[in-house]
Amino acid sequence: MSIRLGDTAPDFTAESSEGTIHCHQWLGDKWGILFSHPADFTPVCTTELGTVAKLKPEFEKRNVKVIALSVDPVQSHLEWIKDINETQNTTVNYPIIADPAFEVSKLYGFVHPNASDKFTVRSVVIISPDKKVKLLITYPASTGRNFDEILRVIDSLQLTDNYSVATPANWKQGEDVVVIPAIKTEDIPAKFPKGFKEIKSYLRITPQPNI
Repeated sequence: MSIRLGDTAPDFTAESSEGTIHCHQWLGDKWGILFSHPADFTPVCTTELGTVAKLKPEFEKRNVKVIALSVDPVQSHLEWIKDINETQNTTVNYPIIADPAFEVSKLYGFVHPNASDKFTVRSVVIISPDKKVKLLITYPASTGRNFDEILRVIDSLQLTDNYSVATPANWKQGEDVVVIPAIKTEDIPAKFPKGFKEIKSYLRITPQPNI
């Protein structure tokens, strides 16, 4: 099974390093990030999970819950967490799903046979509070993820969910945004009182509206 943008994120029940997780119930009314790992005690994954632990306050500021997945069992996760805490100088403060039967991995399409049929790839799924899939990114096993980029995407998704704007290339929190084409130019002043600049009829720039 593969999921697509706009799909309802598959619900599941699974064991984790923090007990049984019922996905939709666990998410509640928050945004969620689910990210998969090929296996426990792997070097790149160890750095990734440590990075997420350090960034957890940033995710919480954005009303985001994070959860990892690896195909090894819970006891292996608990032993691995000790290594992550030691080597990354942090404390893992979020659950890691145990998926030894690949049940969740298959639900979310984390197993890519062209890469490996025995390991999950490095995938990231962002889920909105209405349980819709808002973003999918897949990295090869050899490339660690950029979690600063994932935070940037969360900022963009949350902004564009609430305002009739899109974010341009390399946009960061606080920078100007693009008025979507569906808004007529004559209607922009009422919607965006901070003003706007018309570069082309289809390219209108306005200050970020929620700051």
